[in-house]
Formats: sequence, C-alpha cells, structure tokens
Amino acid sequence: MKVCIAEKPSVAREIAAIVGATSKKEGYLEGNGYAVTWAFGHLVGLAMPEQYGFTGFKAENLPILPKEFILMPRQVKEGKEYKPDPGALKQLKIIKELFSRADRIIVATDAGREGELIFRFIYSYLECKKPFDRLWISSLTDRAIREGLQNLRPGSEYDNLYHSAKARSYADWLVGINSSQSLAIAAGRGVWSLGRVQTPTLAIICSRYLENKAFNPQTYFQLKLHTAKEATVFSALSVDKFGDKNAANTSFAAVTDAGTVQVTKVERKEITQAPPLPYDLTTLQKEANTRHGFSADKTLGIAQALYESKLITYPRTGSRYISTDVMDEIPELIGSLKKYDRFSAYAESMDTQILNVRAVDDGKITDHHAIIITENAPGNLSTDERTIYEMVAGRMLEASSPACRKETTAVRLQCAGMDFTARGTHILSPGWQNVFGQPDEEKEEDATILPEIAEGDSLPIKGCDVLEKQTKPRPIHTESSLLGVMETAAREVEDEAQREAMKESGIGTPATRAAIIETLFAREYIRREKKLLVPTEKGLAVYEVVKDKKIADVAMTGSWELALSKIAGGETDAFTFHRSIEVYTSQITAELLAAKIETADSRAGCGCPKCGGQVVFYPKVAKCQNPDCGLMVFRSIAGKELTDAQLSDLFGKGKTSLVKGFSKKAGGTFDAAVAFDSEYKTVFEFPKNKPGNAGKGGKRK
Repeated sequence: MKVCIAEKPSVAREIAAIVGATSKKEGYLEGNGYAVTWAFGHLVGLAMPEQYGFTGFKAENLPILPKEFILMPRQVKEGKEYKPDPGALKQLKIIKELFSRADRIIVATDAGREGELIFRFIYSYLECKKPFDRLWISSLTDRAIREGLQNLRPGSEYDNLYHSAKARSYADWLVGINSSQSLAIAAGRGVWSLGRVQTPTLAIICSRYLENKAFNPQTYFQLKLHTAKEATVFSALSVDKFGDKNAANTSFAAVTDAGTVQVTKVERKEITQAPPLPYDLTTLQKEANTRHGFSADKTLGIAQALYESKLITYPRTGSRYISTDVMDEIPELIGSLKKYDRFSAYAESMDTQILNVRAVDDGKITDHHAIIITENAPGNLSTDERTIYEMVAGRMLEASSPACRKETTAVRLQCAGMDFTARGTHILSPGWQNVFGQPDEEKEEDATILPEIAEGDSLPIKGCDVLEKQTKPRPIHTESSLLGVMETAAREVEDEAQREAMKESGIGTPATRAAIIETLFAREYIRREKKLLVPTEKGLAVYEVVKDKKIADVAMTGSWELALSKIAGGETDAFTFHRSIEVYTSQITAELLAAKIETADSRAGCGCPKCGGQVVFYPKVAKCQNPDCGLMVFRSIAGKELTDAQLSDLFGKGKTSLVKGFSKKAGGTFDAAVAFDSEYKTVFEFPKNKPGNAGKGGKRK
C-alpha cells in the first residue's frame, strides 16, 4: 500500500479523489491501493527547556544549548502548563499505524521549506524507516496533481531543504528561548519575548517611528507660476527654494511685474515602460496593503484559500518568474479570462501569438514559479477573495502584454532672472496599462498637461502663487513598506560593505513574514493606526533595551537567511551554521543578562485604587502592574499631558486638582479636573457653579 501524507485535510481530499481513495476512515481516506492521511500543520515540534531538565528562569542555566534536540507532539497551554494536544496525539497514532503498513510513503505536504519540516519531524518522531517519494507541485488542479504523481521525486533529493528547515527551527529555538529568559531575568519581572527575526523587525519599526517623531520640519517657499499657450493653461515651479517668506515675496513681486516668461529649453523623450512581473507573495502582500488595506496575514490567508480552491498556483513563492513550460499554458489561461467579466474585453483583444516573455526565465525559479491563475473558473467568491484573485489574474495579463510607450516633456522657463520647470507626460501606446490603468504610485504629483511649445516662445504670465512647504521625514512604516524592507534588508544597513554583502538577503522568507508581523501584534509590541504600524509603550521599552544589542542586528539576521538559502541549495553545511548560532546565542545571552533595565521600582508610581497593586508611571501611560487588573491611564488627555503629581492625585484621591487648558474639539479650551468614574474610566469634573454662572458645572466624559 502507498501512504500519502498531506499538510491538511482539504489537500488530502483533493489528492484522494485523484488516486481513487474514496473510502472514509478515522483520520484518513483509503482505496485503490492508497491511504491518504494528513497532518494539522506542525503536529511535532521542538521540546521546551523543561524536557532538558531546565525549570524556571535561572541565569546559571543560560545559555541552554542542547546537544541533541528532542521532538515532541504539539503542545497546548492548560493554565500555566503546556501539555500534549490530544488531537495531535490521536492523528500521530493514525499516521504511525499507516506508515507501518506502507510499502512506500508519498510526501504531499506543501512544497516548501516548512512543508518539508512538517513531514520530516513527524517521520523522525515516529522513528519511521520506510522509503518515501516527494510530490512537488505548484497548484492543486487535477491536472497538476496527476502530473505530479506521474513524476514523483526521491525524497533524498530534498534532504538539503530539510537541513535548511531544521537549521532554521533550531536557530529560532536557541535565540528565542535564551534571549527571552535572559531579558526576563535582567528585568526581574514580567515575561519578555524576543526572537531571531521578530526582534530585528521590531527594531526596524521602532527606529523609523522614533526618527519620524524626532524630525524637525523646515519651512521653505516656492513660487508657482501660471502661464498659457493658446487655450492651454499650465503651471511651473521655481527651481529655487526660499528659506524665508520675505525673499519669496520679493521674487513674487518681480515675477508678477515681468508680465511674460521665456521658454529656454524643451526636452522630449520617448520612454518604453516594461510590464510588471507577475506576483510573488511579498509583492502581492505589499500591493494588497497599499491598495486595499489588507494585512500581510490576511492576504496570505486569502491566497492560500484560493490555492486550495484550485484557482491560483502555490502562493508562498519568492519568485516573480515563470518557466518555459508554464509559459506554454499562458495562452490557454488568457483564453479562460475571456469569460470573466472584468477582463473579458481585454483578454479578447490580446494576440496570444506574440505575448511578452519578459517574465520567462528558468534560471530565476527556485522552488516555485510566480503566482498565476489556473485553468479553473472561479465560482462564488467573497469580496476579499475576488479582490486577490483579480489582482493575480490582472497581473498575469499585464505581464503578458506589450510595453507602455510614453513621451515625456521637460520644459525650462525663465522670468525675472529666475528658472522655472514644468513636466508633462503623453501616453503614445498604453500597452499593459490598459488592464487596470496607470498605477497610482507612478503618477507624478507635479506633472501637468503641456501645450505644443518650443524654445524661444514668450508666454504671458497668468498669475503666480507663493507656496509654503515643509520638509518631510521618512514616513512611519506601513505593512507594505515594512515588507519591502524585510525583503531587502540591506537598504536599512548603513555600512556600504555590509549592504553589498547583503544584496541577496532579507529578513524572514515570503512564507514567514506575515507571521512575524502578526507575532509583534500578538506580543502587543505594535498596533495599527489606520495603515501605519506604531510601536506600543511595551514595544518601545523592548527596543530601548535591545537597540544596541546583537539581537536587533538587521544585517546579521539578513545574512542568516542567505545562509539558510545556501544550505537548501547544498552550497554550505548546516553544522557550520548551527555552531555560529550557538556562538551568537552565548553572546546575546551575556549581553542581555548584563542589560540595565528600568524596573517598576526605579519609576515613579503609586497604589492602584482598583486592585491595590502597584501603578507605574511611564512616559505616555500610568499602568497597574497586576496583569489581571490592567488599569491604565494615558497621560495625554484632550491636548494636555498629566504630570506625575496629577497622576498621583488621580490614583490616590480619585481626581486631580483643576487642570487648565484642555482643548475642545470645536476649538477653544476649558478647565476641569480629571477623575475616575465608578468603572475607573477617566471623566472630566468641572468647577461647581458660582453665582451668576448657572449651568456651567457638572461632569462629562
């Protein structure tokens, strides 16, 4: 009997239907000489320190560097303890029984690093010795599964991929366990979470946030001149920027007195803009966040659902190219979109005999090709599913379309001894931009429609404005911009030699970046403000401790991802990588144990009126240290920052003294005390009525 193991039940059902395993059993499907079973993701993982004899957080135990890692069934938390997941134990028992009956095993977990690890950990934990083959497919269509089963590969061909996955798993355990325990011991209180990838990612978010908030904007002025030729009015900006308004006003007067402006230079250039490449996962996540506000995790979840519904190819890919044999299928896929309302007209107009082949490159494909649609037509999709499906389908059409041809015009004008510039763009042939239109990110803010003008033209001045502008900081990260930095971590590295060495590396992989970001949310290190990723007080506190430590080193983390890729490619060995991680773990453990961490005792504070615990005053909040209480007050209320003395009154007496100058939403200010209501929410308490001031007293939230 052949036993096929998939990563989850839904995929197992698709494979079972193809091989004829139609009889339902407990935990598997059977028939036609096959048994098709499944994992539930990571059924087996690395044991926690207690299994190695290390209980509690003790400095003398650190660093914990197991000589041999122990595998255990998935754990679930019950109270304060972790115990084996009953569901995992049950499924492992079924898998063990099937493996014992198997003549050969077919590995059908997801075709990637984590999918390989899921199977190999189960295989190792069960101490199985049966031979196994690998089903490696990029979509779950019936055709892809049949072709994959006809072209099974020996499992040994993927040993290096497993070594890479195992090395990553060991590294995350070593760094995460030791750094988190070290910081908790140094702090003397609380549970801290650090990690090989999550901490450098937090550092990227926090450093950009603090840089943005510390930025001191500089005001400058520019002139915007309005002129025209025949019936076309257009504007031009002054080349010079003025540091003060008086100088700008002087130049403004000179321009308005001049009456005419001279065209001194006209440059026209034809530009050919190649179509974008198809999506890999990171690019899809970035654009879904920018255009639709989807989180990276949400986009991955939708893409995975579309993959399991046989509508798109494998989404967890890092490649934006397709192979020659996949290119042979593109005309058929374009033909299928002729029946899809949004793209039917464009698909009908395409000449599939002369498609753009820019995205075809066999040498740039590793595990999987770029994300494209399959031959299956979508049925009833949710709004979000349709959004992602249409992004993938539309991008495939764009990538297969002709280049966009544009003519750009740059004009130089002179007036009153000052230079002005204007730019315009004219589409000669839209090409691929006919699918969705010109991307918003490519539209230039100061581009305008220009008339036919030539050098030497003298044009009338129709008006002039003095524009007041400010220099802007680099923006706070969104998920889209963060994914971009994680993909090319070298851009955040200041040292030029390090940047060059890291050109091919990033933080995390396309398959793991969404989970890393979600971990930071789960740890309450960051929060969303619309699309912005903003660190919390907790996140900033962690960053302040680790920012100059090796644990937050973006360059090192990026170089590790490159090393893991080389292990998967057989270019380096896992043992060398593991030893370097052990050395690094020892270094960060020593650094963090010696860290100076501000504790509750070193901050101002007072008693908690709600539970009797200790309230600590932080720069932006006052918070009770009892996690079961959670009473917290923000210092900033209606435009005023409460002082330590006022917070002490609030928590100790139930209200502050009169605070002057709170801001009204409609404008103006008011005076009030801040008090707790019966549920310990802050409310305003206004001065009692004085004679002649009836109606002005009372409370409001």
